[in-house]
Amino acid sequence: MVFRRLLGSLGVGGPTVDTVLEPGAARPGGALTGQVHLRGGEADFEIEHITLELVARVEAEHGEGESEGTVAFERFTVGGGFRLGAGRQHSVPFTVTLPWETPVTELYGQHLGIVLGVRTELAVAGAKDKGDLDRLDVAPLPAQEAILEAFGRLGFGFRSADLEYGRIGGTGQQLPFYQELELTPAPQYAHQVNEIEVTFLAGPGGIEVVLEADKRGGLFSGGHDALTRFTVGHHDSRDWNTEVDGWVRQLVEHRTAYGAHGHGDHHEDHRRSGPGMGTVVAAGAAGLAVGVVGGMVAAEVVDEVGDFFEGDEEDEG
Repeated sequence: MVFRRLLGSLGVGGPTVDTVLEPGAARPGGALTGQVHLRGGEADFEIEHITLELVARVEAEHGEGESEGTVAFERFTVGGGFRLGAGRQHSVPFTVTLPWETPVTELYGQHLGIVLGVRTELAVAGAKDKGDLDRLDVAPLPAQEAILEAFGRLGFGFRSADLEYGRIGGTGQQLPFYQELELTPAPQYAHQVNEIEVTFLAGPGGIEVVLEADKRGGLFSGGHDALTRFTVGHHDSRDWNTEVDGWVRQLVEHRTAYGAHGHGDHHEDHRRSGPGMGTVVAAGAAGLAVGVVGGMVAAEVVDEVGDFFEGDEEDEG
């Protein structure tokens, strides 16, 4: 789907900007391609620069409370330094590279409730307009998809997804926030854990997979969190079902010995999050045949995404 919006001009009679992203989902570390269409105003204008800004809707915890806000996490200058004649049309094609840690917004076409956007900033004669905001869809990398599919085949289900402001200590995290995918436990682990949270921190050399379990308490002990961290290559060929099941067993048993492919670590400055903006997605027994459960419908997620962009435009108008 191509997202198009023609938004406010830079003052009365100024130029307008309309950014069109190429259809289809991008991938972390991959190319984002599109065009910025400009229409001249009532006079000639010097276009100083055209900048794309990647933004995300992120949750932050404050003591006992929680709030949401918009975080800009990357900027690209894609054009500028030319005169736009009155009433003239001009298009600037662009291809930029997304950060490796760009969150995943969909899985097999099912939106996960994560809100990302591409904001276009047009600078004309010292004035700036940030009026054009388009939704950014991001699909998982092959290794991320294989790991999530293995969780599905093992009987885990998706509960929700959100973005948390903060850092995970001991990792190579680059962005000021991280994505959590909250999973309901498979039947064989339901007596040991309430849920498992999965975080992917991708980079050029591979992916750090951080797993955290909310462990159930026993008769004479309270519940607690356990965490493990593993590293996989982008093109690893493994028996992912066996691999992921081994990860979960290590996590649940909270052992400190890890296999040749994995590295244990501590989870510092990491705060647990409740259900986010999201959808409730069920994992099918034959992999992640994604469906919506619990009485929630995908339209609710779409509405939230739409509200974010409409509200943002109104704030800047």
